[in-house]
Amino acid sequence: MISIDQTAAKPDFAVIGGGLVGRLVAWQLAGAGHGVALYERGDESGAQSAAWVAAAMLAPLAEATSAEPLVVELGAASLARWPDLLAALPEAVFFQRNGTLVVWHGADRAEAPLFERRLRANAPAALLDGGFLKLAGAQLTQAEPALGSRFAQGWLLPHEGQLDNRQALKALAAGLAARGVQTHWNTPVDALPDARWIIDCRGLGGKPAWPALRGIRGEVARVHAPGIGLTRPVRLLHPRYPLYIAPKQNDLYVIGATEVEGEDMSPVSVRSALELLSAAFAVHPGFGEARILELNSQCRPTLPDHRPAIVWDGARIMRVNGLYRHGFMIAPEVADSACALADALAGGTVRDAASFDDFRRHARWSELLHGAFETATA
Repeated sequence: MISIDQTAAKPDFAVIGGGLVGRLVAWQLAGAGHGVALYERGDESGAQSAAWVAAAMLAPLAEATSAEPLVVELGAASLARWPDLLAALPEAVFFQRNGTLVVWHGADRAEAPLFERRLRANAPAALLDGGFLKLAGAQLTQAEPALGSRFAQGWLLPHEGQLDNRQALKALAAGLAARGVQTHWNTPVDALPDARWIIDCRGLGGKPAWPALRGIRGEVARVHAPGIGLTRPVRLLHPRYPLYIAPKQNDLYVIGATEVEGEDMSPVSVRSALELLSAAFAVHPGFGEARILELNSQCRPTLPDHRPAIVWDGARIMRVNGLYRHGFMIAPEVADSACALADALAGGTVRDAASFDDFRRHARWSELLHGAFETATA
């Protein structure tokens, strides 16, 4: 139940859901001078959120093989935004823009031209220009010495990046405190808080109000593997379980691959664990001596079109959801769009369907914005 300090002033905005997007929205609105309260059913760490389990790869070009152009463009713009956002937080967050390496075993070489065709068909020309380099032999060894000569060919996507998801959640929590946000951790919300406007960022927790949401399960392993020394995320093409390995600080690696329809929050299956760890071992045998720190699963919220969406109900509630498996990759631009609409509501620029339509026409990401009064997006 909500427990509110009755002496606190009624905030302009109550943000429900303290995952990645909820924290970004609350932090930015507070920085713009608004009074903000944030309510999160979990604790300050964010351990109950989908963002806690993420690999936090900022890889719009690599994702272009499966994501639609809007998501790719949001990812490219968000990648440019992350350095400034992180620099404004009160705690340091590991951020790297050293590219992505894509490799494959000889037996799976048929996957390589499929990957290239999909990428070239879907990616904006601006991302492809100088951002997709074919490597072979010594070039590949030079780019990623830790892999030695295990792979004959690969692609380097040099402009992509990654960050540490858990450090980012922690730094955002510190940023909320520094900007005076009224934070209510461990506080499930059963009734709308007392605020002028409500911004619902609860992910799958928002499903009762947004039935079209569904969960896509993801599973990852976190291992400690000293001595391997990968310098950038590596993606392994495979017909059954395409793998990614994201190296973080202090010899920590996040390994993931699986994606399963359904809102199953049960622990990682033996099959998934074997596939993840066997594929990692096939990339580098040094992972055979790695220590398994965690095997984690989480469900990412998605909508039928796999696009994020920001919906205004025509009154005092805005809902931000559907970031799917692209959370860290697109969160800055989605949060910026939500904050722009929030500012317009607070300033009276948006007050009815007509003014909302005008706001949307001039918005940078108009495709994200919907009115609940529109039957097509209700």
